[in-house]
Amino acid sequence: MPRRPISNGCGSEVRILFVTSTRVGDAILSTGLLDHLIRRHPGARISIACGPAAASLFRAVPGLERLIVLDKMLFSLHWLRLWSLTAWRLWDVLVDLRNAPLTRAIPTRRSHRLGRAGSEEHRVARMSRVLDGSPPLAPTIWLDADDRDRAGRLIPDEPPVLALGPTANWIAKTWPGDRFADLAIRLTGPDGPLAGGRVALFGADHERPTVQGLIEALPADRRIDLIGRLDLTGVAACLQRCGLYVGNDSGLMHLAAAAGVPTLGLFGPTPDHLYAPWGDHATLVRPDVPWHALFPETFDHRRTGTLMGPLDVDRVEAAARALWARTRRAAA
Repeated sequence: MPRRPISNGCGSEVRILFVTSTRVGDAILSTGLLDHLIRRHPGARISIACGPAAASLFRAVPGLERLIVLDKMLFSLHWLRLWSLTAWRLWDVLVDLRNAPLTRAIPTRRSHRLGRAGSEEHRVARMSRVLDGSPPLAPTIWLDADDRDRAGRLIPDEPPVLALGPTANWIAKTWPGDRFADLAIRLTGPDGPLAGGRVALFGADHERPTVQGLIEALPADRRIDLIGRLDLTGVAACLQRCGLYVGNDSGLMHLAAAAGVPTLGLFGPTPDHLYAPWGDHATLVRPDVPWHALFPETFDHRRTGTLMGPLDVDRVEAAARALWARTRRAAA
């Protein structure tokens, strides 16, 4: 039986402290829990603690009272900082997805924590269990009018747009840029599902040198280069104006799925059963080789290049076309 909304007994607003991941992808996957709390406690005042990379994701959260950006400090002193900023108040609900020991010293009427034990279920399902979420709590994105207005200027209506996420935080799981270029030409060509379409590129500014060849391979009059130009909610607003997203296993992939655009994730040396893009409009493609079998005997995390070689363009194109057809049928 669902729990009733908390009453703090004094008629004041419910206050919630939500401690989420420093990584963008995990922070996005946690948004379903936050959305669940907001709907369960209408009018609640929300404080969110997260890492700097994920901070812009929460800018438009309803009822946001404070965003605490935790820059990593020596000796884990960032947790002491969080305690110093929050321990003076009795919180009605505390959700800690980092399971930090010092948050146990923060006064709260009700607390929920993500256990440290390993799990073979998808990250969304595992997080949802923190709040007894059944079915799992799907990620969501909060946008404001400025995000949507700017997206409309950057990606005007028609022709259709193919969004690409060619970067990732680890080079081993990045599909080669020339294959992204080949795929884009096929999907926006005369017989492609986005015939005559434009191609929008997304990524962080520091990732630009790694995809410069791809940028130059796309026709300038059909290219929308948004790499490094937007924060996370700005990216999400632009993605919502795209017809299809194809990208590496990354935070951008999870953002696209949460934003509602049909999303195809490209997987290789990472466990897709834990981190596949979430949603009815999302799917993945990977080689027939198990993820752990892609690592060479001489693997070096710092020096080994992409391990996505076994994933060919034909396979990705077929998966993209199938996803496009499925989402068109569902929308009909």
